[in-house]
Amino acid sequence: MNATAPQVSPAVRTFAQLLSSTRRGARLALLLAVGQLRSWEVSPGVTERAEQIVAELAANAALHGRVHSRDFRLGLTFDPAAGLLRITVTDARGECLPSPPAECETPLDAESGRGLFLVAALADRWGVEPYPPGGKTVWADCDCEGPNPSAS
Repeated sequence: MNATAPQVSPAVRTFAQLLSSTRRGARLALLLAVGQLRSWEVSPGVTERAEQIVAELAANAALHGRVHSRDFRLGLTFDPAAGLLRITVTDARGECLPSPPAECETPLDAESGRGLFLVAALADRWGVEPYPPGGKTVWADCDCEGPNPSAS
């Protein structure tokens, strides 16, 4: 008799954390995201892209999405079988939607205003959706090079 061992597909991994809508909260979001992605053994190339995306989205949440005494939420979802990492940042300012990078007219010598250009360049897809009752979630997807066989 020739029996084949069942193949266990890697489970979808998730991480979510509420953080203060401050610069310190944005820095902590970055540190937590990188640590989590490394513990999931996400490929270094995807982790580097995700690091920059989290830095931009968390900074935007702390700067533009800030509402007094309201936190922002960082979310990570990694599906090794699908080869997909989704990054989400939810804040309380649903009326303050990001403009698509093509519509921004940021001067080249400006000190800020190019964060979404980076997100658009680094992510395979990104977007924004309402988060009722009054917030928004900005998300970015990174396609992985394929399932990492050592990740379990």
